[in-house]
Amino acid sequence: MKKAAWVVTVSMGYGHQRTAFPLRALALEKKVINANDYEGIPPQDKRAWEMARKGYEFISAFRRTPIIGKLAFALFDYTQKILNFYPKRNLSKPNFQLKQNIAQIRKNNWGKHLIEKLGKKPLPFITTFFTPAFMAEIFNYPGKIYCVVCDTDASRTWAPLRPKRSKIRYFAPTKRVVERLRLYGVRPQQIFLTGYPLPEENIGSPKMEILKSDLKNRLVNLDPQKNYFKNYQELIGLKLGILPKKANHPLTLMFAVGGAGAQRDLGVKIVKNLTREIKIGKIKVILVAGVKTKIKEYFLKNTKGLDVEIIFDETIEGYFKQFNEALRRADILWTKPSELSFYSALGIPIIIAPPIGSQEDFNQRWLLNSGFGVLQKDVRYIRQWLFYWLEQGFLAECAMQGFVEGEKMGTFNIRKICFG
Repeated sequence: MKKAAWVVTVSMGYGHQRTAFPLRALALEKKVINANDYEGIPPQDKRAWEMARKGYEFISAFRRTPIIGKLAFALFDYTQKILNFYPKRNLSKPNFQLKQNIAQIRKNNWGKHLIEKLGKKPLPFITTFFTPAFMAEIFNYPGKIYCVVCDTDASRTWAPLRPKRSKIRYFAPTKRVVERLRLYGVRPQQIFLTGYPLPEENIGSPKMEILKSDLKNRLVNLDPQKNYFKNYQELIGLKLGILPKKANHPLTLMFAVGGAGAQRDLGVKIVKNLTREIKIGKIKVILVAGVKTKIKEYFLKNTKGLDVEIIFDETIEGYFKQFNEALRRADILWTKPSELSFYSALGIPIIIAPPIGSQEDFNQRWLLNSGFGVLQKDVRYIRQWLFYWLEQGFLAECAMQGFVEGEKMGTFNIRKICFG
């Protein structure tokens, strides 16, 4: 019998679901379970999850309100703030958000129904959000419990209330997350440095035949003057082989908004300031609306008459499939530093939109320090700085840096640890 696991996520924003999507091949019947929206969920559990989701989406959208919006978001963000790493010290003391989370689980038996339901068939329990992991431990799930961290660093809320006693195992995407969890008191033997789970359809087998083929074509578009190639021809040959003379697609920029759609205006500004280049075929733009109909309609309304592709689907699975397919023919990914920061390991340079929240501040820092991404400049002058970067080979350098140094085997590593 084929080995399988329970893969559990939550439909709150895209981050946790996107992290779970590449792991669906490990899931029983290839089905990912949403802890906040599954068949038979008790009404009180659904209400608790719904309040949390609506609260997050409201505060993310409200952030755009002048003065008061930023203040409200700052207060919210403070509850999930990641503390400075240095000086290294004991950070095992639980924060307010963690205490509230655990109290709600215990007081209201929040999540008990799901854990008891899955516990009847105690497969490995893999979750991309900390709350279901805590639920599984509190309600004595009989199998192994794994939690996948979705950012380059983690707040105290990810670690258990009493980490030394916990049986939760962590899949860490970066060395910093490993170190951070240890400072929170998680036992070293409970932490596995796997890398972030990236979609196999963008990689291929562990030999990375799909990824390498896509990156060859991408580099041709990212280095039109061969400035990067002249200096790093040997490295490119060693890692990828011979590049094609011409790419199999036009220069393509993809802009992705987050689940709350807070930066949709930026996507329209990009298109409007590249109107001439789009019309003459110098660049193609893909706008990612996700599953939000309002964002799709906003993009359609504001890009009339232009050959702009819009990624949209009514289902999260359909959206992720479309996104992963489109990413193969994209050369540049412009997005806030969310979980998509890890997609730089696919050899795609990230233009970093302004971060939203403490976690994204740390993701941005990681992208910049690693050389995988660059900060966006004034969108009004995109014609000047974007094509200058391309001429100089700067984005080609980011692409190769991400490919060479970024961890790409997260999905494969998680499979090995769970099933041997």
